[in-house]
Amino acid sequence: MKPTNARPHVVIVGGGISGLAAAFSLRDEPVRVTVLEGSPRLGGKLSVSEVAGVAVDEGAEALLVTRPEGTALIAEAGLDDQRTVPGPTSSAIWTLGALRPLPRRQFMGVPSDMAELARSGVLSDEGVARAGQDLELPPTAHDGDVSVAGYVGARLGGEVVDRLVDPLLGGVYAGRSAELSFDATLPALAAASRRHRSLADAARSLLPPEAPAGSRAGGPVFTTLTGGLGMLPAYLAKASGAEVRTGAMARELVRAGSGWRLTVGSAAAPEQVDADAVILAVPGRPAGRLLAGIPGASAAVTAFGQIRYASMAIVTLAYPRSAFPGSGLAALGWSGYLVPAVDGRAVKAVTFSTVKWPHLATSAMPGARPLEIVRCSVGRIGQETLLQRADDELAALAAAELAAATGVQGGPVVTRVTRWGGALPQYTVGHLDRVAAIRAAVAAQPGLAVCGAAYDGVGIPACVATARAAAGQVLAFLADWPPAGRPPADDSGAVR
Repeated sequence: MKPTNARPHVVIVGGGISGLAAAFSLRDEPVRVTVLEGSPRLGGKLSVSEVAGVAVDEGAEALLVTRPEGTALIAEAGLDDQRTVPGPTSSAIWTLGALRPLPRRQFMGVPSDMAELARSGVLSDEGVARAGQDLELPPTAHDGDVSVAGYVGARLGGEVVDRLVDPLLGGVYAGRSAELSFDATLPALAAASRRHRSLADAARSLLPPEAPAGSRAGGPVFTTLTGGLGMLPAYLAKASGAEVRTGAMARELVRAGSGWRLTVGSAAAPEQVDADAVILAVPGRPAGRLLAGIPGASAAVTAFGQIRYASMAIVTLAYPRSAFPGSGLAALGWSGYLVPAVDGRAVKAVTFSTVKWPHLATSAMPGARPLEIVRCSVGRIGQETLLQRADDELAALAAAELAAATGVQGGPVVTRVTRWGGALPQYTVGHLDRVAAIRAAVAAQPGLAVCGAAYDGVGIPACVATARAAAGQVLAFLADWPPAGRPPADDSGAVR
């Protein structure tokens, strides 16, 4: 941008990982950045606290290393030395009365090896036979957006959907495959399905080559921080150099000359904040409310209103290692398990944290008895009544189901219940069209950008990618700043 004595002011609405990543992306630019977070804390769905003396994430606990945006952000924030990778992991499906191996040669539940699928025992004999028909069926039409269940079920049958695909998607979105968009939630598989008649062949084309016996294919897929991913927001906020305000709810956004004016705070004591550019890093409905008064943004407002959000809870349980059969959780042979919705359980996914992340098993205070830490994910879209139960009820329910699955004896010595209301956007059929409408309407508003989990993926790397794109958009707009005929603002934001 053109050098000036005063710096343009960029306001980021939302202090979750997306908003903070956007602020961090602007740290070396000649702009002044303010982050407005309506809640009392930063971080959004990233938060960490101690369980039995061990720092355990309350929200997102890992990020994909196969997408570089998340690991690059950690490195740029100076936290690379705190990265760690999981131990050997092996996931199970708790279904048909037992913990059964999740087939290794599958892509988000879509099997590529029918013999392995049969050996897993996850499906009935009839279900395996129906899945095998995929290899012989004629091509399935793929005109326009379809649901995951609609397309996968047509190829492989309902049991694959119910007992494999739905649990995996439920773990990511807390959604249901009958409603989720195939193109939006499984874009790589959807694209491959257009190149292969068989969906199993499409899944196989996306998997790495099978490793030789006794070796491990590829490297770890996930990574985390030894102090928990929940420590990342505070580091980003400090390193960004931005003015970061919590308890600062943005309630209105309007045009103010060539820039923007936000109304912040309560109706009784409103505050006005002027900005040259604005990045909205909040969920769909708050973003839609802020855009409601802006001419030309009605298509975005409508699309934002069509994005539903699922609520869920994380129940963290700590047990004495001796409470588990054998020598503890590791003896079970799994790092966690998924639970199909058709089995009617409250808990949809369980992570054996001290198995998946070995550093947690050694983080307790010296001399303390060894503990096993388990994270139970509760709640799917439409299960608000379940999530309204008291903390002790949810913890008892999760502990009872864990005991039924693993044989753990006795109750947990420590419990923690973390609720995430409206946390996960649902990429239902038509999602890509809604996102396109939002971006087109926002692009028509100079100096405005959006980022977050509502667009291209709910994982941390995807959120970071949208944040960097939003930062780039406002920098492009500010390249010719200040606008002709407009006096520059001083660093307080007031126009002189």
